[in-house]
Amino acid sequence: MDTPLITKSDEILSGIPVFYGTRVPVQNLLDYLTTGETIDEFLDDFPTVTREQVIRFLEVAGETLIAHADENSH
Repeated sequence: MDTPLITKSDEILSGIPVFYGTRVPVQNLLDYLTTGETIDEFLDDFPTVTREQVIRFLEVAGETLIAHADENSH
């Protein structure tokens, strides 16, 4: 089984979804990207998150949005 990508627990940041094995909210990555900052800048500021986690998150998010769009187009 693959390692979970994100986790959500009332004991970690009051249940905010974080990258698995860290206390870094996934929303932080989205905030960085939407304000024009790079993945490298995000990784520099949050060294407990790996590049692989970021890339996998973006891939899964993209696949989910595409699948959702396909469902709504019928």
